[in-house]
Amino acid sequence: MIKAIIFDFDGVIIESADIKTGAFRELFSDYPEKAKEIINYHLINAGISRYIKFRHIYEHILQTDLSKDAEVELGKHFSQIVFQKVVDAHFVAGTREFLDVYKNRYQFFIASGTPEEELCKIINEKGLQGYFKEMQGSPKGKVDIVISIIKNYNFAKEEVVYIGDAQSDRIAAKKAGIVFIERRANLNSRLENRPWIIKDLTSLHDILQEIESDKKHRR
Repeated sequence: MIKAIIFDFDGVIIESADIKTGAFRELFSDYPEKAKEIINYHLINAGISRYIKFRHIYEHILQTDLSKDAEVELGKHFSQIVFQKVVDAHFVAGTREFLDVYKNRYQFFIASGTPEEELCKIINEKGLQGYFKEMQGSPKGKVDIVISIIKNYNFAKEEVVYIGDAQSDRIAAKKAGIVFIERRANLNSRLENRPWIIKDLTSLHDILQEIESDKKHRR
């Protein structure tokens, strides 16, 4: 029986994935000739820490050094660009309804690539803090976050599902050995070979029931 749901944040709880893409475009606007490569890299690696992306962009795309001080300033600028926009962004359809109806049925967690302090501030601003047992973000990686939740709460792997919209989410679920549910807003962006897909959270309960039924048939 499913007992816990781990959610990615951007693009799963909040419609904020495009906000983060816009922030990378703005942050590196002084390099228009590299814009396409930078944005493609960001999109392929959606869900991982922005600081990992900064270092890769400087080393492999801009081919220049990035000092620690400059990295910190990039992070501050990025937060300034995105924070209020994310706070003001719409919930993914069905989010509040699902959390309200099933908050006593499942334990909810968040595993995000957003810096944890910023993540918690956004969640507080959105009035969501009471729904989640834990809200974890970078610098911890998603694999470590997911595995730690399973271990610390003594969940069996079949009792946990992870909902995400990026390859980093799929990889985290696979390495933790738990079911992955893909949130796919765009019908043309399906991740490879995933059986469980939702357009938004309005259909999440139905998918969870299907997963439970599938597990029974496999026994």
